[in-house]
Amino acid sequence: MDKTDPIIAAAVAAVRLYAETHPRPTHVTQAQAADMLGVSRHTISRMIAAGSLRLNRFGLLPIEEVDAARSPQKLRTAVS
Repeated sequence: MDKTDPIIAAAVAAVRLYAETHPRPTHVTQAQAADMLGVSRHTISRMIAAGSLRLNRFGLLPIEEVDAARSPQKLRTAVS
């Protein structure tokens, strides 16, 4: 066994505990989405206007929309 195995096991356990106690939100604001994607709030507005992102009926972005927008192709299209 490698000496790093206990360290890796501890790190995995810590990440798992964090994920269990801090679940991902199901929806985010446009500002949060901009922060998550590393773009400006204005870029998020343009992506919504272009149909690249869809708001729910409460004006929030489903996290799935943000995840899909993380693809390099989609971000490149939105920023240019």
